[in-house]
Amino acid sequence: MIKIENLKKKYFETTVVSDLNLEVKKGTIFGFLGPNGAGKTTAVKMVVGLCQPTEGKVSIDGKGLESLSSREKIGYMPEDPYFYEQLNAHEFLDYMRSLFRKNNRDIDEVLQLVGLKDVKNKNVGAFSKGMKQRLGLAQAIINDPEYLFLDEPLDGLDPIGRLEFKKIFLKLKKEGKTIFFNSHVLSDVEEICDDIGIIHKGKLIYSGSVKSFCKGQPLEKRFVEVITKEISN
Repeated sequence: MIKIENLKKKYFETTVVSDLNLEVKKGTIFGFLGPNGAGKTTAVKMVVGLCQPTEGKVSIDGKGLESLSSREKIGYMPEDPYFYEQLNAHEFLDYMRSLFRKNNRDIDEVLQLVGLKDVKNKNVGAFSKGMKQRLGLAQAIINDPEYLFLDEPLDGLDPIGRLEFKKIFLKLKKEGKTIFFNSHVLSDVEEICDDIGIIHKGKLIYSGSVKSFCKGQPLEKRFVEVITKEISN
């Protein structure tokens, strides 16, 4: 389980994330939603240990992020993945795999999963935006993590690519993985997520099941209603 307790991040006098409390059940897909500038990316960076919180703590299966065993359970895909573009896809994943003490996932298997096996010998610098998104997902799962954190993973993908990614997420869920991801594509979130959290101006305004939030309406419509109400208050 992912447990986030009283998480706060301030930059000088600006509070970006305020008193964030969340619990994400193991083996579920969790959608973390909010308008631009809500604090989603900052929150995710704190959860994976890339950004030090001003206050609060995060635990994975009961252990804090200072524990190596917790960090080894994490796979992370940033919003704008960075690659060594002179390497080909296979070489890049081989390098990423070597950074972990346990090399659990076969490179060709991962390339096949994300749809890049046929271009594994092509330099990453020649990849399209969508291909780089696929490689970003590949590097996030190369260590066979139990918990996968994805920041806007559907960005830059065409409809076929989005469909393939959703199938991958559901496959990983069947393997027992927990997936926590940000997205502005609310129709996709509604389709595959068990639970969601909504953040606005750094504060959590909803956490629970998609069904309970939607109340029989499309997720996008309910989301707009709730955020519009928050803005007007």
